[in-house]
Amino acid sequence: MRLDLALPGRLDRRTGGTIYDRRIVLGLRRFGWQVAVHEMAGTYPFADDAARAAAAGILGRCGSPLLVDGLALPAFDLAARPPGCRIIALVHHPLAEETGLSPADAARLRRAERADLARVDGIIVTSPFTARALRDGYGVPADRLRAVPPGVDPVPPRAPDARPGPVRLLSVAAFVPRKGHRELFAALAPLAGEPWRMTCIGALDRDPALVADLRRQLVDAGLAGRVELAGEVGDAALAAAYGAADVFVHPAHYEGYGMALSEALRAGLPIVAVAGGAVPETVPADAGLLVPPGDVAALAAALRRIVGDPAARCALTRAAAGHGAALPDWDVAARQFADAVGAFAP
Repeated sequence: MRLDLALPGRLDRRTGGTIYDRRIVLGLRRFGWQVAVHEMAGTYPFADDAARAAAAGILGRCGSPLLVDGLALPAFDLAARPPGCRIIALVHHPLAEETGLSPADAARLRRAERADLARVDGIIVTSPFTARALRDGYGVPADRLRAVPPGVDPVPPRAPDARPGPVRLLSVAAFVPRKGHRELFAALAPLAGEPWRMTCIGALDRDPALVADLRRQLVDAGLAGRVELAGEVGDAALAAAYGAADVFVHPAHYEGYGMALSEALRAGLPIVAVAGGAVPETVPADAGLLVPPGDVAALAAALRRIVGDPAARCALTRAAAGHGAALPDWDVAARQFADAVGAFAP
């Protein structure tokens, strides 16, 4: 079968959504699908002229079905698609849920996405949580939705016993407001006397002003020598970072799924996370400590507990490893995705 995929920017970017797109493309190709990838120029989700021109060009030579990453969907004039061109939206999370939007911009995105989702032939989402959000908040009928959660890669088993030395905390997320680094560093400040070190992996170029503020925040709190902002890393270095860590920390305000969380579970890491969006459904209750969004004091208390209580940390580690071992791999995800495409474009 043939599939066209339209997405904003390059397929090799290291964002959660793009990694999902890339792994699904690779899986479909392994199963014999012909997948053409259209990497779109322009800015998103508020599409500029370059984005709209890219979308018009893709529609003009539309293969069917055409899968459009939800971030790129606002650039498409869906009323102008050629006859017979079936379009499927791939929604990682509703665009209006991005942190930092003004109320007017959030309302604008919500109206536009609601209208666009009513015009496509089907919608694939990355979690049952997002399927419910679109059904309940955007009026999408359940029969036009399919949830295909991400897969995970196999990793060597890890021992649950506490290791000597400082507790090694790991975060994997791009430095943008929604990912909650500001609140994380505020929560770490009262723990200066505890034995821990932290590595934050993720793109540093998405919001340079935010990164500059975060570096000043670390200096002011006396944490600059204990928190490493490592930037993006390759697959091997990322796998090594998961293997070297003791605890995974995810302070994001909202996630439509949270691929880094399932990767942490697969690596057998206990999790401290903010319970925003789909996070409570991604992190089993016995594998992590979840705190309310915006509650820095609760985040600090959870970090203090997991750093200071080796027995509790080991129990969470054992549970995380058990849940992680049961997660499906990317071949399973790709087969589910193929079935979803087939349901909307028979």
